[in-house]
Amino acid sequence: MRRADRLFQIVLLLNRGRAVTARELAEALEVSERTIYRDVADLCSSGVPVDGAAGVGYLMRKGYHLPPLMFDADELAALALGSRMVQGWADPTLGRAAERALLKIEAVLPEDKKVGAGGTASSAAKNAAMIVPDFHIPPAMVAPLGILRGAIRDGRKLRFAYRRADGEDSERTVWPLGLFFWGDTWTLGGWCELRKEFRSFRIDRMATPTVLDERFESIGGRSLEDYVRAVSF
Repeated sequence: MRRADRLFQIVLLLNRGRAVTARELAEALEVSERTIYRDVADLCSSGVPVDGAAGVGYLMRKGYHLPPLMFDADELAALALGSRMVQGWADPTLGRAAERALLKIEAVLPEDKKVGAGGTASSAAKNAAMIVPDFHIPPAMVAPLGILRGAIRDGRKLRFAYRRADGEDSERTVWPLGLFFWGDTWTLGGWCELRKEFRSFRIDRMATPTVLDERFESIGGRSLEDYVRAVSF
C-alpha cells in the first residue's frame, strides 16, 4: 500500500466516532505500531485534527470532513458488483438506493476515470466480467424485505403466517433482529414468542407479514448479538 493510501485509510478509520488504538490501526493496515505513530504525527502536522496519544487511542475531532474520494479500478469494480447484488437480491426500495449511491459516486469522478457510456463503475464491472443475474430470484424471496427492514429499524414486533419445510403452518409473533443472506435465500433472525427462543425464518415461506404497534427492546439474552452467538454453534 502506498503511504498516501495508508494515511487516507487511517483518516477513514479514525472518523468512525470512537477511539482507535495504534495496535488496531497497525493490524488493520498490516504495518508496525511505530509506523502508525509516525503517520499520525504527520497527519497532525499537516492540519488533520486527530485527538489522543500513543498508548491511549486516537479519535478524529468532530466536524472534520474528508476531501472527495478517489477509487482505483478494483474498488470501482467492487462497488459496482455490490450495487448490482443489492439491486438483484434486495427489495426494490433498497435496490433503487444502491443505484442512486452508485450514480452519486460516478458523478464526482473526474472525466478521465469515466471510461464508457455506462459510467466508470458500470464499465469496471463489465471489465471484471462479474455478473449478478436476478431473473432466477422468486418474488416471494425479496418482496417482504422492505417491511422487515422497517420493523427491525423501528424495533417493532412482527406477525406473519409461516409454513415450515415439512408443511406445518403456524402464526408467529417475532422480535425481528436481523436479515441474513445465504447466497440463495434470505432469512429473518429473531426471538419467536411462540417457541420462546431464537428462530430463523425463510422469507419465501412467510405470508402476510404485518408490523405491529408494539415495540420491543433488545434486552440481554435476546439481542442481535445473542442471536448470532446462538446460531453460530
